[in-house]
Amino acid sequence: MTVMKEESGEDSGSGSGDGLPDGYTPSRRRLERERFRRIRARRATAVAALSTLVTGVLLYMVVDSAPGWPRTKETFFSARYAREALPKVLDGLWLNVRLLLVCGAAVLVLGMLIAIARTLRGPVFFPLRVLAAAYTDFFRGLPLIINLMIVVLGVPALRLQGVSVDPVLLGGTALTLTYSAYVAEVFRAGIESVHPSQRAAARSLGLSNRQALRYVVLPQAVRRQVPPLLNDLVSLQKDTGLVSIGGAVDAVRAADIIVGRSLNYTPYIVAGLVFVALTIPMTRLTDWVTARMDRQRAQGGSL
Repeated sequence: MTVMKEESGEDSGSGSGDGLPDGYTPSRRRLERERFRRIRARRATAVAALSTLVTGVLLYMVVDSAPGWPRTKETFFSARYAREALPKVLDGLWLNVRLLLVCGAAVLVLGMLIAIARTLRGPVFFPLRVLAAAYTDFFRGLPLIINLMIVVLGVPALRLQGVSVDPVLLGGTALTLTYSAYVAEVFRAGIESVHPSQRAAARSLGLSNRQALRYVVLPQAVRRQVPPLLNDLVSLQKDTGLVSIGGAVDAVRAADIIVGRSLNYTPYIVAGLVFVALTIPMTRLTDWVTARMDRQRAQGGSL
């Protein structure tokens, strides 16, 4: 009888924190198991900390013993030039943030329109489907740096009346053209992942094709594709630094100006760290959203 009580207490949970009555007392076996788990967790934490410390020490010893480390440290990790570059890089970073916000919104809208065009049914929409497919194939295959050079350097050479030659505007246009092709494929994959029965059910309820797409298909498709969309926005955030090839003074160009004057490459390191610091929150958000959706899928929840 004692063993049965202990086992039943072990399987029932512990205390009122698990939704059990306040008078519940954990069994001795359960307490021993929880104690073992705490000891194992502390041991794992200690081993992880020790291995991290040893790895860090070994890396430091390898780098510090390199023959060219003193010169490299002076050229790439100068505290003096880092202090000089940081304010200017942060001023230029505001341009990158604005490009991310504007281009990100434009990419989502244009990508959605292209994806819808590629999924339209009926022979009358065949030319539109072909044009949308040609657009995505071309801009996904064209390297972004070449697209930027063509738009930023080629458009002003045309001398078109009323067309802006602002490198920021042209660079943002090139970013939008390239990333909308990638985002369009993400949206298209989401649309095609929705089972046809969803559209058929909507049609049986009296919704038109347009209404079924807007109220039934697209909401499910967008929710399913949130993680890859966030990944594309993270990539866009980094690639906004490429607009500097047209002369726009962003974070990268601000660092480049100091490097050209001082011949010290520390400003590049500062600009890189600033971009990393800006990217990490979006990366962690992407990981959190992905893990949350995976848990919902494992539990049978709605996506």
